[in-house]
Amino acid sequence: MPITTDSETMTKGGSWLLEASTPNGVFTPEQMTEEHRLVYQTSGEFAREIVQHNDQLETKDWNLTRQLLTRAGELGLLGTDVPETYGGLEFDKVSSAIIAGRLGPAGSFSTTFGAHTGLAILPIRMFGTESQKQKYLPDLVSGTTIGAYCLSETGSGSDALGAKTFASRQDDGSFVLNGEKMWITNGGFADLFIVFAKVDGELFTAFIVERVFNGVSSGNEEHKMGLHGSSTTPVVLQDVHVPAENLLGEIGKGHKVAFNVLNYGRFKLGASTAGGGQNAIRESAHYATHRQQFGQAINNFGAIKHKLGEMTVRAYAVESMVFRTAGLIDEALARDDQDTKDEAAKSAAVLEALEEFAVESSILKVAGSEALDYILDENIQIHGGNGFVKDYPAERHYRDSRVNRIFEGTNEINRLLIPGMLIKRATKGQLPLIDAAKTIQGELLSPSIPTPMSDETLAAQTISVGMFKKVALAVIGLGLQTYGSRISDQQEVLSFASDILIDTFAADTVVSRARAAEESSVTTSSLQCDAAICFVNDAAMRIDASARTALAAMTEGDELRIHLAALRRLLKVTPVNTVAIRRTLADETVKRGGYIF
Repeated sequence: MPITTDSETMTKGGSWLLEASTPNGVFTPEQMTEEHRLVYQTSGEFAREIVQHNDQLETKDWNLTRQLLTRAGELGLLGTDVPETYGGLEFDKVSSAIIAGRLGPAGSFSTTFGAHTGLAILPIRMFGTESQKQKYLPDLVSGTTIGAYCLSETGSGSDALGAKTFASRQDDGSFVLNGEKMWITNGGFADLFIVFAKVDGELFTAFIVERVFNGVSSGNEEHKMGLHGSSTTPVVLQDVHVPAENLLGEIGKGHKVAFNVLNYGRFKLGASTAGGGQNAIRESAHYATHRQQFGQAINNFGAIKHKLGEMTVRAYAVESMVFRTAGLIDEALARDDQDTKDEAAKSAAVLEALEEFAVESSILKVAGSEALDYILDENIQIHGGNGFVKDYPAERHYRDSRVNRIFEGTNEINRLLIPGMLIKRATKGQLPLIDAAKTIQGELLSPSIPTPMSDETLAAQTISVGMFKKVALAVIGLGLQTYGSRISDQQEVLSFASDILIDTFAADTVVSRARAAEESSVTTSSLQCDAAICFVNDAAMRIDASARTALAAMTEGDELRIHLAALRRLLKVTPVNTVAIRRTLADETVKRGGYIF
């Protein structure tokens, strides 16, 4: 189900920072096809089936977990990213995002599912030889074989390339692996492992390792804060003989396997958090409607309305970014004329598309995980004391969610990657970011910054988004001017720049989606406009704070004052009545009994 486009030029990753977005240039949930809606329905029904088993899954019933994975295989949900040649369905990335989102509320099983479909299947689909794909993918797609991904070690979490597991070459071309991997999802029952080890002590390389290989064992289950229904164990490799044909990719190129798989993992994690947030809003709305205090339902109180309204605004932003990014990836694949290519070429094209939008995927991971944590925290607060006990699912959601800010590269690492990847592309001439930053620096020194007005929908917010982009470019440009190639060492400045970029991408996306809804007369268009207005208003304040801190870290005295004066002109946003907006969104949420978009 590819998304087609009339554009002759494929949108490049990060280009939203340098050009104005248009409503028809952003894929939105309102554009889902009938096939997408069928996927939505099927995966939603399966998610409800899983939720019924949550208590049993929390007892670590791995037989049940395997049965549910097999059931997912029967429904085709395990093979969404796998070609039909190997038993998959090869859906588009919008469909993959829908499935991840619908399974998001499934907690532990969602993690189990994600590790299997994304971290175990995708490396073989992307980097495997034809014989490896034929041997392993059909059983992985059916759920007969369960996979796991072995990257992290005790001393190398974020520093993945610092792994100590080593692979010794043998005269016959095979390898012997020794080492211990940590925090391996599905580690207790997986049949197949994607393992990263250093050949000759330095060449970081990926291997396909079967549990039946002598020397492969799992350690004890970790005692985790949450996700009690997912298996997390060490995986121990003691003199494990791995045949030459189980080398995955090239020797010394394991980082390509690891990091590109993580790109997709971040995208799908963002989608999963979107679904989890929407589910929590439904739970909050239901509880607030039925909980009586002081003679009335608590949904009548302004403090509760504020929470429900803000939860909706943040969920709307994440959902919008997920579908936009999925649409961008699908657009890239559609432009690549996949039908004319063999499987190896198709895999390369998918890999290129995922890499192209790695920045957006990192944004989704950070924004989605932090929005979900906010929503789940407020979900507990709305439930009051009941939210703190296991009689209600709110406390489990809260515990299960916390690891999302660590999964797939910590949010700290991703905050460094977001501006870092943009700068890297700029220095390679792939993105004209440096020239744009220089132009902005000149604008900032001009007597005034023009703000042309328009009578179109969300005109003021559209102008604000344009100014957000200028602020982001100004901060990055000043960073490059101040530090040059040493900017990678300035983690605090990069993190503040990242926060600006995240809010800018989100604001750009929600305004584009709301404008598209307005132009298409979508029934929720007025509510979408409200959500966009509220988000942009608050984003302006957050961007102002981040930019001020970054500027103060890079300049001082008169130079700082000049930059701050320019910042004030760029972020001259008239406050709006977000109290009224959140009340409107909250009332509609209560009326509909859940997420309204």
